[in-house]
Amino acid sequence: MKYEFSIFIIYANRYKIRDHSGLYFVTFTIIGWLDLFVRRAYKDCIIDSLNYCVGGKGLQVHAYVIMTNHLHLIVSAAAGHNLVSTVRDFKKFTSKALLWLINEIPEARREWMLNNFNNEANRTKRGAEYILWKEGYHAR
Repeated sequence: MKYEFSIFIIYANRYKIRDHSGLYFVTFTIIGWLDLFVRRAYKDCIIDSLNYCVGGKGLQVHAYVIMTNHLHLIVSAAAGHNLVSTVRDFKKFTSKALLWLINEIPEARREWMLNNFNNEANRTKRGAEYILWKEGYHAR
């Protein structure tokens, strides 16, 4: 049992940001792989948030792609900036902004999406009413 636990620890630490000046491939995934980014407003929210992080938090975006239910980025942090904090803040802000948009924009799938996000919050008991992003970001 101890051996298996050790392997888990090694695996869990494999996807962590250790060098804040390093270049990382990260993935952010919507819970349940829900196709959220099918509307331009939701994609624009992601791009606006990335632009804010570039201008105000020292994020350097080298490449990105927005898929229907996840995004991939190649990122680093400018000198003196903390990439882990920036990623945390990006996910926190975009969760709130996207949930606001879902409630404001006429959306046929609104109730279904919100129910899924609420079910994830209840399942994980992370103290939020809705959970939009899967935990982690698999930094490599």
